[in-house]
Amino acid sequence: MTEPLRCVTAYDIRGKVPDELDELLARRIGLAFVDQFALRKVVIGRDVRPSSPGIAAGLAQTLTACGVDVVDIGLAGTEEVYHAVFSGIGDGVEGGIMVTASHNPAEYNGMKLVERGARPVSSDSGLTDIARKAASDDWWRRKLLDAGDAPGRLEARDSKDKYVDRLLSFAGSDRFAPLKLVVNAGNGCAGPVVDLLETRLPFTFVKLHHQPDGTFPNGVPNPLLRENRAATAEAVVAHRADMGIAWDGDFDRCFFFDETGRFIQGYYIVGLLAAAALRDHPGGRILHDPRLIWNTVDMVTAAGGRPVMTRTGHAFIKQKMREVDAVYGGEMSAHHYFRDFGYCDSGMIPWLLVCRLLSDSGRPLSAMVADRMAAYPVSGEINSIVADPDQVIDKVKEHYSSGDIDLTDGLSVAYPAFRFNLRKSNTEPVLRLNVETRGDRRLLERKTRELLDLIGGGEKGGSHP
Repeated sequence: MTEPLRCVTAYDIRGKVPDELDELLARRIGLAFVDQFALRKVVIGRDVRPSSPGIAAGLAQTLTACGVDVVDIGLAGTEEVYHAVFSGIGDGVEGGIMVTASHNPAEYNGMKLVERGARPVSSDSGLTDIARKAASDDWWRRKLLDAGDAPGRLEARDSKDKYVDRLLSFAGSDRFAPLKLVVNAGNGCAGPVVDLLETRLPFTFVKLHHQPDGTFPNGVPNPLLRENRAATAEAVVAHRADMGIAWDGDFDRCFFFDETGRFIQGYYIVGLLAAAALRDHPGGRILHDPRLIWNTVDMVTAAGGRPVMTRTGHAFIKQKMREVDAVYGGEMSAHHYFRDFGYCDSGMIPWLLVCRLLSDSGRPLSAMVADRMAAYPVSGEINSIVADPDQVIDKVKEHYSSGDIDLTDGLSVAYPAFRFNLRKSNTEPVLRLNVETRGDRRLLERKTRELLDLIGGGEKGGSHP
């Protein structure tokens, strides 16, 4: 094996099974990971995909054979692995591996790696070296020969109770009103955690696609896709629920529907959670990604906080959060990060916090976001397939050279009345466009069409409002 690993992205491992990622390659990557950081004890969790049990078992077998202790927490969400690492489940845990491909189709799988303190491993912090080692047959054979006669210990452990305790510590469960919630787990990993929370909360849950099933019989668990929203939206209306919540496969992202069944863009949830965080941490720093920023900056500044823009992607945001000690970070793609959760992202804490806001204010979610949506309307993320993404970005940059240009992540250009961000996908020849204006929907529509005409290519879809 000498070619670069196609399954390694900028901040995780993800590929089609078995063409781009199989059990043997996963073993090699896992061993390279513990070697890179000299880890002696790691946590392994897995999602519901048909290939996940075999990959997780293979990882545990290889690591223990090479003297590494493994704590297997079984079926879990990605944040459960994070929690197990930063909270120190089992003495001496130093890292974690989550076997998941998140919202990708069932035939895909992958791995998310975290080292001590649940610090993410990305291309900036060791993932490139890990991929190089894993691709080397000589390195693999040498590590197996050097394994020695003292195998590591394999321990199966259920960590969900302590994890649920940690979730509830964020929201103050004694402050909740008796809400009715539609919850759609997408046949991913969220269902078992919701069931545990249900016993400790005064909520009535209407459960959709609740049972874990890695074949995803009700569609790929990605609520950003418009076609995946109808079931949740319709159930909210039919059951007269206070809110709807849907998750992706490994539930590190959650998505909201108001009491009318309307899907709420993650951008506006970032502003809500930022303002809530600042009530508990006055003057704190709030991280946000560059794709859409005006509403977040406005709300953070008004609440006395300090907004900090950083590159998109969970590994980069977690690193920046530690650097500036941010209390909260949010991405418009529905990743939400919390300092008191190991600087990690969670798909469970956000909806608990929004429920607390509903309970405290007595206002529906629609009323909480209506003014913000009117003040800063957005296009939603629109994906375009192009032959040469870099060439297109250069063309767009030249066309809008009179604007205020920022290159933190892709191309951001701001004018007094409108702003946009255009960035490349990490995995495919796709450009992702987001446009926002200051209260002008007609300008939004006009500038969005103008940009799409300039970009050209074929439209692939995205998270349109």
